[in-house]
Amino acid sequence: MAAAETDRDAPSALCSEFLNFSAKDTAAKWLQVSNLPKEVYQHLACYVPKIYCLGPNLNPQNEDLLAQLLLQSPLEWYLCGEEPSLGLAKLEQNNQPSQLCGHVFKVGEPTYSCRECAADPTCVLCMQCFLGSVHKEHRYRMTTSGGGGFCDCGDTEAWKKGPYCQKHEPNISDSSQKDPLANLSDEMIARTYNVFSIILKYAVDMLTWEKEDELPEGLEPPARGDTYYCMLFNDEVHTYEQVIYTLQKAVNCTQKEAVSFATTVDRDGRKSVRFGDFQFCEQAKSVIVRNTSRQTKPLRVQVMHSSVVAHQCFALKALTWLGQIIRYSDALRRILCQVGLQRGPEGENSSLVDTLMLCDSKMWKGARNVYHQLFMSSLLMDTKYKKLFAIQFAKNYRRLQTDFMEDDHERVVSVTSLSVQLFTAPTVARMLITEENLMTTIIRTFMDHLRHRDLQGRFQFERYTAQQAFKFRRVQSLIGDLKYVLISRPTEWTDQLREKYLEGFDAFLELLKCMQGMDPVVRQVGQHIEMEPEWEAAFTLQMKLTHIISMMQEWCASDERVLIEAYKKCLSALTHCHSGFTDGEQPITLSMCGHSVDTIRYCVSQEKVSIHLPVSRLLAGLHALLSNTEVAYRFPEQLPLSELSPPMLIEHPLRCLVLCAQVHAGMWRRNGFSLVNQIYYYHNVKCRVEMFDKDLSMLQAGASMMDPNHFLMIMLSRFELYHIFSSADCRKRYSRENANKDVVQQNNTLIEEMLHLVIMIVGERYTAGVGQVECSDEIRREIVHQLCIRPMAHSELVKALPENENKETGMERVIDSVALFKKPGVTGRGLYKLRPECAKMFNLYFHHYSRADQSKAEEAQRKIKRQNGEDSVLPPPVLPRFCPLFASLVNILQCDVLLGILGAVLQWAMEPSGGHWSESMLQRVLHLIGMGLVEEQQHLIGSAEDHDTNFNFTLKISRPGEAPANTPSILALLETLQNAPHLEVHKDMIRWILKTVASIKTTRECTASAPPSDSSGHSQEETVRDKDKAERKRKAEMARLRREKIMAQMSEMQRHFISENKELFQQSLDELDPPPPPLWSTAPVRVIARWSVWALGGGVRAAVRGDRW
Repeated sequence: MAAAETDRDAPSALCSEFLNFSAKDTAAKWLQVSNLPKEVYQHLACYVPKIYCLGPNLNPQNEDLLAQLLLQSPLEWYLCGEEPSLGLAKLEQNNQPSQLCGHVFKVGEPTYSCRECAADPTCVLCMQCFLGSVHKEHRYRMTTSGGGGFCDCGDTEAWKKGPYCQKHEPNISDSSQKDPLANLSDEMIARTYNVFSIILKYAVDMLTWEKEDELPEGLEPPARGDTYYCMLFNDEVHTYEQVIYTLQKAVNCTQKEAVSFATTVDRDGRKSVRFGDFQFCEQAKSVIVRNTSRQTKPLRVQVMHSSVVAHQCFALKALTWLGQIIRYSDALRRILCQVGLQRGPEGENSSLVDTLMLCDSKMWKGARNVYHQLFMSSLLMDTKYKKLFAIQFAKNYRRLQTDFMEDDHERVVSVTSLSVQLFTAPTVARMLITEENLMTTIIRTFMDHLRHRDLQGRFQFERYTAQQAFKFRRVQSLIGDLKYVLISRPTEWTDQLREKYLEGFDAFLELLKCMQGMDPVVRQVGQHIEMEPEWEAAFTLQMKLTHIISMMQEWCASDERVLIEAYKKCLSALTHCHSGFTDGEQPITLSMCGHSVDTIRYCVSQEKVSIHLPVSRLLAGLHALLSNTEVAYRFPEQLPLSELSPPMLIEHPLRCLVLCAQVHAGMWRRNGFSLVNQIYYYHNVKCRVEMFDKDLSMLQAGASMMDPNHFLMIMLSRFELYHIFSSADCRKRYSRENANKDVVQQNNTLIEEMLHLVIMIVGERYTAGVGQVECSDEIRREIVHQLCIRPMAHSELVKALPENENKETGMERVIDSVALFKKPGVTGRGLYKLRPECAKMFNLYFHHYSRADQSKAEEAQRKIKRQNGEDSVLPPPVLPRFCPLFASLVNILQCDVLLGILGAVLQWAMEPSGGHWSESMLQRVLHLIGMGLVEEQQHLIGSAEDHDTNFNFTLKISRPGEAPANTPSILALLETLQNAPHLEVHKDMIRWILKTVASIKTTRECTASAPPSDSSGHSQEETVRDKDKAERKRKAEMARLRREKIMAQMSEMQRHFISENKELFQQSLDELDPPPPPLWSTAPVRVIARWSVWALGGGVRAAVRGDRW
């Protein structure tokens, strides 16, 4: 009751003082004194406790009115030297207004960003500026602000064009932009310095004051009473329900009052929940602490003297007042910036701005918001002081982030959130990189907070405690800061920028080395895994770094010297990573089709394998950039290409792709859903650009530097299929009846995946640097293949395309060239439909198709072809040419090992499957043969002037196997298969292949027989002789094909005879003894077809055992 009376009597107690008080006289008195800070502090000590915090029920309107009259008015009189309304009006009239808008957004306020003109997505406009700008006619994005940012209107670095709205358009006559302080008199400047220095220091001292029962020197009240507040502070640990329940018990309030307390605490950061003497408040504090400390850390509660609370309330009001005053004049803003950044006697980090930043985590939410807004309306609105502030921010970056990690408040109310305002300004970011080594600082600070490593130094997220998981979530904000720094690529490089960027690149490689091989998995055999391992943290880190890795590569691509050095550093880092991965790898030699290669024994199904290979993938990206920027061709002597070990480059990406294949084959079922989820995200649009796509690029890079036969043998070994295709009788793989059906099925799937990988390695050329294409071609192809599945809405297409760091897909630039838009009807939605002329780009084995997508696309394209009355065959599309660095990849199609694999699968397909081969397997083989033919056609077209091309796929597939096996050629097998009744679905493709072979041979004959363009001097006799020679060659080729076809048919008939008379055949074998071994090596047995039987008895066995591929 007494408290209520005090609260009611407070205004009347001040009436006499209020009537006798004169702001003008007080200001005049201050002008005469020698020690102004002491006088102002005495004034504040006298009046602040009389205005603020006089009881439990505060009256903000009354307090603000009294503060204006008794506290702010004297300051304004002193500042202006006259009536404040007149003085401030003159300042405003003489002011050169800033071209920057600087409007600070409130929570939920709409913001607008131009997708065409914004330098990055963080550049936004307020509604008023947007409506008055050219951007309202452009493509724009509208969002709601989370609070804390400000309008970028007028910032020429934030916009590619149209940086000003109508309101902030600069006045041409004022282009000189003289110093705004020139408009003020020396006396005015001196008075402003005095006021700003005293008030800012007072506010900083009070907001960072930690003593609960004392005040700074000079602010002690004349009369001190025994009145305290029990102050409850906000945290992000306890729920609303916990706080409400605790308050009801601690201060004996109703639920409605407790809800009101909790809401205010959450909004402002603190709230007094009890007013009275010290014992009364301390009792409430002990109850609150006791009730909230059982499961988590207790709520923060302080018992504070009312005078301390009063001065803190006015400190907030003083900062708000400073923000209002500087709006009248840029000169005042500049003086406040100087005062804030001026170093104190302590030296480093002693300015008032430094003090506020470094004490940020100790303040409550309301105090943080107020001084953050003051920073934005002062320091960030002046280019010069923005840079000075950015330097101090960068110097203290590591400490600020450490404080943020230990704090529990959201980033939006932390001073670290101001990084977006500083680091996204290109000139500021470059300055901080070169002068403060900002890139390295951010990356090393990030790594300092992720100390949980395994024995190899890799990040380890398994068995993370709740506290470590909380810290990991907070530390991810540093990745956002690195993104801000990199978001704008430099157009001009200095030596210092190169040096500091490469230093930062080194630090980034150290980070990636900690990720290389993290979270390895081992195939679970026998028993299902008991507990799903932690995998989300590693993928979260990967997704956060995806755009960073891409931007790092873009920075490297913008300067040749940086690209060369970055490539060397990345290769060195990868070599270091490989030296640590032994895993008991033993050297072995693989031999097949007359070729042999030395490699290591490694089984993905038995050893550790990781899906995280960021160092390998970064090198793959840089390797493609060497090609795309032509650095590899212009400066080969500066590159360590001779030091490259192609087997090392391909090893880990190949293991990763084999892991995916084995998961698809069902070999890792016992490892649970964690691995399935990892494989899903590996191929997902959010991750694939820097995971799956880069693994494919690395295989292409490695294969382009290797003998294709060696590459394929290593690939077969990793897929654990080498034993199938290298065996002497690989063409009769499933003649054994005791084959395990599960193993057969798994191997079938692995063969399908292996063939699909070969298709992708040779066929995926739409990456700039790998193929001779532009980035727009890659986007265009993505859209084509999405629309080949079905017509899609705009939103569906956007979701299917990867976004860049600016959240753009690039779709709008190319969509009209590949699609027609069908407007929505009365109901429904508008759809994009593929242009008919773009259907020829369709690739059935497009590398971003899932199995479901591939099936839908195949069905849809066949249906369209049937509707148009066309042949339903889906041949491989014509592909762009490889860049010179990758040109040798086409030789994979005509190498002996691949031809051996294709021939083996075609031979298996001679008989109905019965599970021993699959339709998908055969379809992939036919697609590869088609790719070889299309490639040869393109080579013929491209080398019309030089018809002796090295790529002669038709010749290779027309050759039969060598003695002693003499297996039929691929072409002969296709001739036979086109009439096989069990291959009805593949006949169209087989016939297309045979037709294309004939067409190519005709072209070659015409080219060979056609006289060269410069052969005018040749005689008519030579021309006739060439034609006769070509005709004889053509007839000989036709005769050979006819002979092979007949032999293949005989082989088929003999095989059927053996199968129909199996018992008699087996009995004959049992009755005869096998011939002695020496006869095997000397007997001149000529095996014509696969199972040709020239005599019963030992001759049959000789034919079977002597079969060679």
